[in-house]
Amino acid sequence: MKGIFLFPGQGAQYPGMGLDLIEASPEAKKVFETASTVLGRDMASLIRDSDADTLKRTDISQNAISVVSLAAAACLKERGIIPIACAGFSVGEYPALCSAGILSLEDCFRLTDSRGKAMQAAIDRIQTESAGIAPGMSAVIGLAPEQVEALIAQWKSSGLTDLYAANFNSPKQVVVSGSAAALEEAEKRFKEAGARRVLRLAVAGPFHSPFMKDAAEAFAATLDKVTFSDPVIPLFSNVTGKQIQSGAEAKALAQRQIAEGVRWTDVEASLAALQPEALFEAGPGKVLQGLWRDTGSTVPCYAAGTAAEINELAKSN
Repeated sequence: MKGIFLFPGQGAQYPGMGLDLIEASPEAKKVFETASTVLGRDMASLIRDSDADTLKRTDISQNAISVVSLAAAACLKERGIIPIACAGFSVGEYPALCSAGILSLEDCFRLTDSRGKAMQAAIDRIQTESAGIAPGMSAVIGLAPEQVEALIAQWKSSGLTDLYAANFNSPKQVVVSGSAAALEEAEKRFKEAGARRVLRLAVAGPFHSPFMKDAAEAFAATLDKVTFSDPVIPLFSNVTGKQIQSGAEAKALAQRQIAEGVRWTDVEASLAALQPEALFEAGPGKVLQGLWRDTGSTVPCYAAGTAAEINELAKSN
């Protein structure tokens, strides 16, 4: 069986995730062992012993999600399910870079570790400086992505600044980042423009926006030291929604990705153009499965983050 591998982003994590893969798959166990060596801590123990609040920390969750996602991908391949292309949401793009042959397993974990620490430092600084009114994110439900972008541009020209489209999740949902004041005002305006709901999200910071510029700059020092090879299978960028053609392009986009929006709807359109027979969400949770369903595609997207799910898929292989 062949299909497209999708890798989830931050927020998909949960205590105990992926531990069943270690018992079910020698290749998945090797992924955990490699991550533990590179990161200098036992990742299986971390995932087993941490509570949900600990795993939510950006400097922990990015490594944890990446190791589980790559372990799931290893288990899938071990059972004969092979990727023909891949994509990942936010930090999920790093397991995708690895699966596409652009990054080594070791460099993937070095980068997710550095990225998570840089973003956590930026979040800590923002929260300290904002004195209880930190920037954040809101989900706008019921407006098309192009409507949200047009409204933000219109409002910016009339003085509403510090508001950015961050995650283009589906035709029905866009997440925006902004200052506390900008989000409060924008939430009212989006509803007046026809949004069904606007929900403030319980996230650590204003991800995928210029608020994270310091994190992107700090991450660049590690990024510069890592070799990005040319892809061996198609990989699609969060920043552009298009196929990445070279290792050099992949590295440049990785630098931009922290502080720019995730154009997941464009990624999905590019994936659909490949006319795949199936997609597999390799990693914890089922968020990307739901977003794919929102496209209206009849192509199935299967959950593939646990040993039981992967074994069930292998039976039909």
